[in-house]
Amino acid sequence: MKLLSNKTLMLLLLIISGSGYIISCTHDDDLLLPPPASNTVVITRGTHIHLPGTLTTGDSTQWKVDKAHSGVLWSTNYVGAAGLLTGRFNQFGIHNVTDAEKQNYITTGQPVKDTSWAFYENEPAKTYFNGYVQINTSNTGEPGRDAGCNIKAMGTTLIVPGTQNLTDSNIAQIHTTKVEFDPLSNDYIVTLNLTWHGLSPTPITQSIVGKLKYIPQARVQFGTAAAYSVFGLQLEFQFNCRDFLVASTSISDKINIECNMNFNNK
Repeated sequence: MKLLSNKTLMLLLLIISGSGYIISCTHDDDLLLPPPASNTVVITRGTHIHLPGTLTTGDSTQWKVDKAHSGVLWSTNYVGAAGLLTGRFNQFGIHNVTDAEKQNYITTGQPVKDTSWAFYENEPAKTYFNGYVQINTSNTGEPGRDAGCNIKAMGTTLIVPGTQNLTDSNIAQIHTTKVEFDPLSNDYIVTLNLTWHGLSPTPITQSIVGKLKYIPQARVQFGTAAAYSVFGLQLEFQFNCRDFLVASTSISDKINIECNMNFNNK
């Protein structure tokens, strides 16, 4: 009886040991899953400061708007549901146009200086900009539309050759009220006031939130010309044109605006 008990005990030990070995071996071919990827956004910002100064040519400490390589674009859905209608404004600037400056200017160049802005890469509370577009210079690439239904739908007047029309009824203006870091990217969140007549007899102002992207300063040189520095700012926001009493059923309520501004220190 004792012998039987010993044999039985040994058999149980063998079974238990074998089972442990088998169990441990069955994991050898299992796929080892990597640890979950981190969702932490890596944000890196420098300390660049860009200011316009008096726009003195040749002063590398003063940054100038490169209007020829900048643009203010708009887009919206045709009849509110079909494909996009797109266009740009041919005339625009970065200036806080005062009531006294809201007039016609006999010039083909910038009627007022592009000096109403400042950009601090790491101190957004100091960043600001004020800008405008001339509504009647909306350009879709279709002259009949631009000089026809667009003029009527936006409550403005035709272009007068050689004149920059900064009258109250022909400009839309933006004024930043707050610029802050975007916690999810290297970009910035911008709160701004959009002021425009639209079809209203008096200007209407709406507070809007948009996103600002900084294209960092870089050094460039072309051919034998002297090298210089450049940087860019890209602002995107959306507004409801019905807030400005635009009733046209050919366009959607929502208008998307994209401002691509390039600067240099030549």
